[in-house]
Amino acid sequence: MPGDQRPRREVVTGVPRAGRRAPRHAPARSEVTEQTALGATYVRSLMRSQLRTALHTVGTLALLVGTLPLLFALPSAFHGGAPSPQPFVWAVLGFGVHPVMWLTARWYVRRAERNESDFRRLLEGR
Repeated sequence: MPGDQRPRREVVTGVPRAGRRAPRHAPARSEVTEQTALGATYVRSLMRSQLRTALHTVGTLALLVGTLPLLFALPSAFHGGAPSPQPFVWAVLGFGVHPVMWLTARWYVRRAERNESDFRRLLEGR
């Protein structure tokens, strides 16, 4: 009778243990670990990308800081040699330079972390 039947139980199992294997190391990881010529090339590539990121950041900040004296000299050029007004200088320093420096620093950190995660992904074989 339908009222006397119990619902059928189902057993869910995982992958058989015999089918599981130890994770293999990716070739790139072993090349770096064993310090072969190819591993050294991988590490140099990471170092070059980090250096390129750092030089780009320093160049951007040098351009920003290097142009400040010209920016501060502009009002004196238009007002007959009078010095820059003090509020203008503080406004540029407070609201112009610091946000740009903060954004540049943030870009640098994110880019450096992305370079490292790409390198890690290469070593893990993903």
